[in-house]
Formats: sequence, C-alpha cells, structure tokens
Amino acid sequence: MNVMDVVKPWESVNAALGLTGPVRDEAHYAALLAFVEECFDRFGGQESHPIFALVALVGDHIREYEARVRPWPDTTTPGALLAYLIEAHSLKQSDLPEVGPQSVVSEVLSGKRSLNLRQVQALATRFHVPMEMFAA
Repeated sequence: MNVMDVVKPWESVNAALGLTGPVRDEAHYAALLAFVEECFDRFGGQESHPIFALVALVGDHIREYEARVRPWPDTTTPGALLAYLIEAHSLKQSDLPEVGPQSVVSEVLSGKRSLNLRQVQALATRFHVPMEMFAA
C-alpha cells in the first residue's frame, strides 16, 4: 500500500464529514452526531469493526466543539455541580426527589451535607452525566 491508495477514499470521507478543520457550526455538529449514532446503530455489536477508528476521530472533533461551545463550568464541589444542573434545567430545589426534600438539597448546595451513593447514582442517571462528576 502507498499513500495514494488512501488519498482518494479519504477525500470522500473528508468531503462527507468535514474533518480537516474544527466543527464549523451547529449543523455540522448535528451531522457528526448523526453519523456516530448511525455507526452505533449499524455496527454497535461489532466492536472491532473498522468504522470505529473513524468514529473515534469524529468523536474527537465532537468533544473539541463541545468544549469550545458548551464548556462545563468549573464545578469543584458536588454542590456547585448540582447548582449548575439546577440552573441549566430551570429546576427548583424541590424538583430533586433524588436528593431528598428541599432542606436536604439546600444543605448539599451549601456544602453542609454530602451526597450519598444512591443520590449520586440517581442524579447521574437523571442528568446523563458520569457519577465521577459528583466526586468531591
């Protein structure tokens, strides 16, 4: 194999996905997400399928875009992360039965109380974030 054996197929892939530069905008971002989703729908059971090398490259572009356009706030405590999630989802403290009554949520937000494993699991599931994000 030589470089020219790869150039033509790569030109087609690049033309379809736009990988030579950063993600341009929300439409490009949505297209890359759709590509990744389709790959998992079609080949998800075949972890060694060669398409997943391309999915990894596309995933890097997606992560870079998300970090640039939708960065996570600097949440150094579980309470700060919870406060961010409450605001981002337009919730009230009383809207979090996973944590407990409003008074318990308030104590977590102020740092007077820690989250237990059950609460962390429930919050991670609800907000689709890794449990590790709630680690102090």
